[in-house]
Amino acid sequence: MVNEVKLSPAQIEKREIVEQLKQKIQECQSFVIIDYKGLTVAQDTEFRAEFRKNDVEYRVLKNTLFRKALNELGYTEFDEALNGPSAFAFGTSDAIAPAKVAADGIKKYNTMKIKCGMFDKKFADAATCDAMSKVPGRETLLAMLVSVLSAPMRGLAVALNAIAEKGE
Repeated sequence: MVNEVKLSPAQIEKREIVEQLKQKIQECQSFVIIDYKGLTVAQDTEFRAEFRKNDVEYRVLKNTLFRKALNELGYTEFDEALNGPSAFAFGTSDAIAPAKVAADGIKKYNTMKIKCGMFDKKFADAATCDAMSKVPGRETLLAMLVSVLSAPMRGLAVALNAIAEKGE
């Protein structure tokens, strides 16, 4: 007879949370881990609202459960950062948004710091996360692209107009 290991309800719940976190990590475009120490309740509420406004999921999670989820997915680079108070910001529609909102909050409240993150399924240290926060957003990049693509046509139209005015 095989000895069956019986899991307690708490262990079953933790196992389910780890599985949900693994799925979230695999589905998101990026995430950042934030040391949110020093925020007041009012600041935290405002910070959370800013994440929601930018379509970023912001959650405070147990480091041990997040570490377990990452380790089961083969990521061990995050282990050192998963100590002390940690909040997690997940970007699903915009990979840059979690880092950008976190960096803006750090400048505004001057109490937090980004520990590290993940972009394109790769570990990113705090300096990389900070650099990513400075990349223009998707809408800005698209506007820049449209401007660059339309510049030659605009130049041609101005030149043709000048020629037409000269001929009159």
